[in-house]
Amino acid sequence: MICLMGLAITSCDKDNTDTETTETGTTPAGYVDLGLPSGTKWKASNEANPNDENNFYTYDEAIEKFGSTLPTKVQWEELKTGCQWSWTGSGYKVTGNNGESLFLPAAGFCYGNGSVVPGGFSGRYWSSTPSDSEQAYYLNFRENEELAIAKISRDFGISVRLVYNP
Repeated sequence: MICLMGLAITSCDKDNTDTETTETGTTPAGYVDLGLPSGTKWKASNEANPNDENNFYTYDEAIEKFGSTLPTKVQWEELKTGCQWSWTGSGYKVTGNNGESLFLPAAGFCYGNGSVVPGGFSGRYWSSTPSDSEQAYYLNFRENEELAIAKISRDFGISVRLVYNP
């Protein structure tokens, strides 16, 4: 399997939210309100990358394309500690205190050298928070291991999940 790390960005649209809202009027369509104290809403699905067959993004690609809709390290920490996480066999079901939930698939990842770790038991998701000029923070999980927010090389290809914070 090859991890394609295309550098061409075809869209610079940083606001990926739909103007249609749910019946509450506060959550954009396609986002889930988990009842978090910050008011952050999480997109119900990962972002596809038309330049990568695995839908992974490098940190720079994710920042360029999604900007402020990429979750911060603090938002990942709130999701990690403020919700109930249940392993489903192919990822985590994340349930808020209000009973609403979303699914984070174990989509795998791609090393900076192009070798791919297939999905099914491991998931990695970018935050917008840089660590230094070579690393950034991300959410990491593996089957039967504790969730972690750690630093990773910016040239890895990993998944993207967006947020909306009114």
